[in-house]
Amino acid sequence: MATYIAFLHKDSDSDFGVSFPDFPGCVTAGTTLEEARQLAGEALELHIDGMNEDGERIPAPSSLDEVMELPEAVDAVVLVVNIKRKAPKVVRVNVTFSEGVLDEIDRFVKRQGTSRSAFLASAAAEKIRRAATG
Repeated sequence: MATYIAFLHKDSDSDFGVSFPDFPGCVTAGTTLEEARQLAGEALELHIDGMNEDGERIPAPSSLDEVMELPEAVDAVVLVVNIKRKAPKVVRVNVTFSEGVLDEIDRFVKRQGTSRSAFLASAAAEKIRRAATG
């Protein structure tokens, strides 16, 4: 389970609006405080599902201190939203390496206390991130 902070805003002539500092563009509103709270969880889960489908990285929750320094925190009430994070689907693949490269990988992961699969996934993700940022 992950806990994210949302901002709750209410003007006298509007519904309760909810936004998420960690997820720009993820907003919802409710006519009552309880409805806004419930819809906040649903909106965030849907937003994260969409990010997962698009292969986007899900941000770690920001701390209360971090979000309270944001300009949109002015006149906002903090709402804590708990969501169940779905584990990504794991797929088994068959890859081929030269024996020397595989030996190097195995020595490295042994020193790091990790697995071959975790290392390869991390190395691939890092390569993709670097390529995306130019």
